[in-house]
Amino acid sequence: MKRVLILCTANSARSQMAEGLLRARGGNRFEVHSAGAHPTRVRPEAIAVMAELGIDISGHWSKSTAEFVDQSFDFVITVCDNAKDVCPVFPGGATYLHWSFADPAAQEGDEAARLEAFRGIRDQMDARFRSWLGEV
Repeated sequence: MKRVLILCTANSARSQMAEGLLRARGGNRFEVHSAGAHPTRVRPEAIAVMAELGIDISGHWSKSTAEFVDQSFDFVITVCDNAKDVCPVFPGGATYLHWSFADPAAQEGDEAARLEAFRGIRDQMDARFRSWLGEV
């Protein structure tokens, strides 16, 4: 089983959705974790749009990269530009991948507009992970 760590700054939206997607799409091929350089809380919009796909991330919580710094991973995936620049390097010869996605949490407006932004990023990530799963 390959170990994967997905990183984003706050571990509140993109990395949480990515963790849920890879767990759902990758099955038992991967042990998946996510973390952030400055963790906050899982965004309710992320939970809602993942539930639309039948993926439950309501039990997820934001974790710090410090919790994983002494662990080895096969893949470390950054899903935001800031995480690529500020997150630590992990031991064990991990393959580093950087997939930059816009921050849906930055979307202003009413709930419908925010949910639409989260759906868009979720769908972009889902397509990227499905493609990647065909390669590994």
